Amino acid sequence: MDDKQCIIPTMKVKIEIDTHTFVRFWLVVIGFVLAGLAIWSAQVALIMLGSAFFIAMALNPPVNAIARRLPSKSRVAGTAISYIVVLILLAAIIFLVIPPIVQQTAKLIAGIPALVNGAIEQYGGLKDLIYQYNLQPQLDAVLRSINGSATALAGAFGSNLIAGISSVFSFITSTILVLVLAFLMLIEGPVIMKRIWSLYVDKERMEYHRGVIGRMYTVVTGYVTGQLAVSAVAGAVAGVAVFILSLIFNVPLNFAIPTAAIIFVLSLIPLFGAMIGAALVSFILAFNDLTAAVIFLVFFIIYQQVEANYISPKIQAKHLDLSALAILVAITVGIYTFGIIGGIISIPIAGTVKILIEEYFARRRRIFKAEQTNTEKLLRAVKD
Repeated sequence: MDDKQCIIPTMKVKIEIDTHTFVRFWLVVIGFVLAGLAIWSAQVALIMLGSAFFIAMALNPPVNAIARRLPSKSRVAGTAISYIVVLILLAAIIFLVIPPIVQQTAKLIAGIPALVNGAIEQYGGLKDLIYQYNLQPQLDAVLRSINGSATALAGAFGSNLIAGISSVFSFITSTILVLVLAFLMLIEGPVIMKRIWSLYVDKERMEYHRGVIGRMYTVVTGYVTGQLAVSAVAGAVAGVAVFILSLIFNVPLNFAIPTAAIIFVLSLIPLFGAMIGAALVSFILAFNDLTAAVIFLVFFIIYQQVEANYISPKIQAKHLDLSALAILVAITVGIYTFGIIGGIISIPIAGTVKILIEEYFARRRRIFKAEQTNTEKLLRAVKD
């Protein structure tokens, strides 16, 4: 067989796309881009709505329990009682945390003159060395630079103070709005869900969706209550540790309760929040006794290992089934997208996404098995 007979003819395939499909494809792409831009632009509002939603989810179990025990069975009254308790706790935390920090800061400022005097005395001892090696020009340049930086800092202090006050008022306004949104969600949530379920015509489909929503609700509320429990244990342990240190070292006895409050609040941030709180407490303790600060930091690092391997898995194992990689990815995406609040709510969101993915594949398996069963029945019927 010669070479000419071995030539394989090539085929050219021409793909034609109608105008309607082309336009629809680009409309979908543009729609996704616009939706992403809208989400990015509204991230502050989304953070506030997400925070209100998770506060409502966390308070829903106690609201239900209180409402069932009230003579009127009023959900509004149960929500109001829960809110009063939460506001009292917030006020107690602020009252316990801020004064000791201000007191320690004032103590540091009061000790600055002593530090300056010590530096001046040491400078007097080094004066001969400076003259010997002709370091006076370099020293004068450093002092001029420090003086210029201090002048610039003093000039910007007024504007920074105004910006700080504005930020505080903005934070207070946002917090009030979030609490109001959560209050309304707690009151109107059950009514809205009843209306949604009443729109279903297919009861079987409605029960299926209700089951999925129930699983998601269990994950979110379980995680929130579990994280509160873990944070409470961490705060109690830290408070007891500081109390014991105050009996041995020169540490204020009244700093134990603020320590518990600081660790409790910051431990709500997953992974690294507790260590931030421990570093802050150690920094404040160092103003009084450096040894006590080091001992507390080492102790809390050891406690963190116990919490990560025993306490937290015992409390959270029933609610979350996420790997360490999935949790880290969720926290990273949440923090870099929506800040600290995003990091807090990222784990329950990841848990709900996991449930949706599991339900999707489970439903596809059920459909596939049903189709396979129907096919086998049809084949048997043909054979018969």
